[in-house]
Amino acid sequence: MDPSRAFVTNVKRLIVKVGTAVVTRGDGRLAVGRLGALCEQLKELNSQGYEIVLVTSGAVGIGLQRLRYRKLVNSSLAELQNAQFELDGKACAAVGQSSLMALYDTLFSQLDVTSSQYLVTDTEFRDTSFRKQLSETVKSLLSLKVIPIFNENDAVSTRRAPYEDSSGIYWDNDSLAGLLAMELKADLLVMLSDVEGLYSGPPSDPNSKLIHTYIKEKHQCEITFGDKSRLGRGGMTAKVNAAVCAAYAGIPSVITSGYATDSIIKVLQGKCVGTLFHRDAHLWTLVKELGVREMAVTARKCSRQLQAMNSEDRRKILLDIADALEANESLIKIENEADVTAAQNDGYEKSLISRLSLKPGKISSLAKSIRVLADMEDPIAQVLKRTELADGLILEKTSSPLGVLLVIFESRPDALVQIASLAIRSGNGLLLKGGKEAKRSNAILHKVITSAIPENIGEKLIGLVTSREDIPDLLKLDDVIDLVIPRGSNKLITQIKNSTKIPVLGHADGICHVYVDKSAKVDMAKQIVRDAKIDYPAACNAMVYSVPIGSQETLLLHKDLSSNGLLNELVSDLQHEGVTVYGGPRASSLLNIPETHSFHHEYSSMACTIEIVDDVQAAINHIHQHGSSHTDCIITENHEVAETFLHGVDSAAVFHNASTRFCDGARFGLGAEVGISTSRIHARGPVGVEGLLTNRWILRGSGQVVNGDKGVIYTHKDLPLQTPL
Repeated sequence: MDPSRAFVTNVKRLIVKVGTAVVTRGDGRLAVGRLGALCEQLKELNSQGYEIVLVTSGAVGIGLQRLRYRKLVNSSLAELQNAQFELDGKACAAVGQSSLMALYDTLFSQLDVTSSQYLVTDTEFRDTSFRKQLSETVKSLLSLKVIPIFNENDAVSTRRAPYEDSSGIYWDNDSLAGLLAMELKADLLVMLSDVEGLYSGPPSDPNSKLIHTYIKEKHQCEITFGDKSRLGRGGMTAKVNAAVCAAYAGIPSVITSGYATDSIIKVLQGKCVGTLFHRDAHLWTLVKELGVREMAVTARKCSRQLQAMNSEDRRKILLDIADALEANESLIKIENEADVTAAQNDGYEKSLISRLSLKPGKISSLAKSIRVLADMEDPIAQVLKRTELADGLILEKTSSPLGVLLVIFESRPDALVQIASLAIRSGNGLLLKGGKEAKRSNAILHKVITSAIPENIGEKLIGLVTSREDIPDLLKLDDVIDLVIPRGSNKLITQIKNSTKIPVLGHADGICHVYVDKSAKVDMAKQIVRDAKIDYPAACNAMVYSVPIGSQETLLLHKDLSSNGLLNELVSDLQHEGVTVYGGPRASSLLNIPETHSFHHEYSSMACTIEIVDDVQAAINHIHQHGSSHTDCIITENHEVAETFLHGVDSAAVFHNASTRFCDGARFGLGAEVGISTSRIHARGPVGVEGLLTNRWILRGSGQVVNGDKGVIYTHKDLPLQTPL
C-alpha cells in the first residue's frame, strides 16, 4: 500500500461521481459496457460493507443524442438540406434522465442490488430542513444496503450558463458530489473521468505528466487545463475545485479513470492510481517529490565533477573503495547476517537466501574485482575514431558517460558493490534500489562505498533509494535520469518499460540451455552439466534443462544418447547431487520423471528440466521458442555441428564445450557487471563499463563555416587515433 493512501483503511462511506465522458460514448450513446463494469465494482464494494452514494452525469448527453434523432425523423426534406439543430439543454436533460436511470436500475437489478433516485437542484440546498431530511433518508437507505443515485435536475434548474457560482452551493454534478461528501460526512470522494487523473497540462500534450498527489500551493498556478467536458458542464477544472473543497473539509478525494474496470477497488486497496487530494498533502508529498528529483539532480552534478578529475584520481577512488570494503568486512558481515536471519524467519526460499548471503571470501573477491577494474584502461574520453572532414577540420568520436543511471536490482548485496564500482569507473551518477530483504546489507555497503568518495565529488554521486514507493516518481524523471536497468523477471521489466519514458536496458529471465550432442565426450558432458547447474544454482546463468514446450534452466539431449547410457547417467548424477529433475513430453515418458508444466520458468534453485531432441537444429528451434536469449551451450566434438549451433542460436552468449556459468562480467575480464542484458540495442550480454558509455563528437576547426558548402572540399580521411590532451 502506498503510504500516502493509508487513509483508505478507515473508509466506510464513499461518494462516487461518474462523469458524462464515462457514461456516454463519443457518439453520445450510452457506454453500456463501462456502466456495467462500474455497477459490478459498486456491487462488490456494497457486499464488502462499504456505504456507497453515486452521483452521475450523462442525462444531457443522452437526451441530446435522442432528441437529435427525433428532430431528424420529424424534419422535412428542406430542413434536412440545411440541418442545423439547436436543442434546448433542459429538454435534453428531461429526456435523457429517464433513459439513464432506467439503465442503472436494470444493471443493479441484475446484480441483486437496489438503487434509489434523487433529482436535486441547487436552490433546494439553501433549505436547512431539506438538507437535514436528505441526510436522514440517505442514512436509512445506506443501512439497507441501497445505493442512492444523485443527479442535478437540469430540466428545472434556474441556473444558466456559464453557471458562475456565487451562492456557495453547487452548479454542476462535480460540485454536487463534493457538497454531498461534506453533507453526508463521507470518508472518501472518488471522481471518475475519461483520463487517469489530473495532468500538469492537457492530457493530449506529450509533455504533460500525471500528478499523483495534488498540492494546492504547488500545482494551482502550474497546471494548464484543457477543454471542458465533451458534453457535460464540468470538465477537469470543476472536478479539481470539488476535490479541493472536499479535501480541505477533511474528506480525501481521488480523481481517476472511469474507463478502467477496477479503478475504485484499486483506490480502496491503497494503490497509487489517479490523483489524490488530501489536506495534509503539503506536509509530506512535496518533500518526497523534491527528494527523489534532488537525488537525481545531485547525482548528475557529482558525476560531472567525477568526469572532470584526471584518470589517476578516478582510479584512486576505486582503490580506496576496495580498501574500505576489506577494512569494514566484520561490520558488513554483521548486517548481512541480520538480513539472512530475517529472511529465514520469514520463510523465504533457499535460492533467495543464497543470493542474499555474503559468503566467506566474498568481500575479498569483490575488493579484488574493483582493483582489476581500477587497473583497466580509463574508458572516459577515449578517442574511438578520428576523421579529417576537410583541410584543418578534424572530427573525433569519443567515449562519454551516459549520465545518471537508475538500477533496480534483486536481493543481492554483492550486486550493489559491482554496480557502484562500474558507475564510478564509467563516470556516471547512480541511483540504486535493491530488494527489501537486503536493506541492512545495502545500507552498510552504500555507507562504506560513499565514505570513500572524496568531498570534492560528493557522496551523493551514488544515491540509495530505500522505499519502493519512490520508484514511480523516479520513473517520471526522464529529464534527469538517462537509463534504467531493472534486474529481474520479464514481468518487472515490462512494468517498468510501460511506466517510463526513460530508456530501459533489460536484464530478464536467465533461462539457459545446455545441448549435449551425440558426439559429446561423456566425462566432459557430465562435468559441464554438473557445473552449469550446481556451481551456483541461484545465478541467472545456471543451466535450465529444457523441453520442446517451454523453457527454463534446461538440458537438451540428442535422441541417440539414450542408446549409449549417457542419458541415464546424466539424470542419475543430477539426482545424486540433489537436483529435482523434470522432463518434457519425450524425456518424462522415457525416463519416468515428472513432466514439466512450463518451459518459461527460471528455477534459480536445485531443479531443472530435460528434453530429448532429434538433432542440433531441433535444439536451436527449441531454444528460440522457449529461451530468454541469455546464455546457451553446446557440448560436442563435431566441429560442423558446433559451428551450426554457435551461429544459429540467437542469444547474448553462446558457448561450445564450456559451462554457461562463464557468462559473467568478471570472468569475461570486464571487472564487474551491472547485469546481463537480453536486450538487442545498446548493450547485450554481461554489461560492464563499455555498456555504460555513449559517444560524443568533438570537432576542431580554424574558423570554417558551411555557407551552403561553398568552398568546402570534403576529404573524409581516416586519421590515426591519439589521446586528447
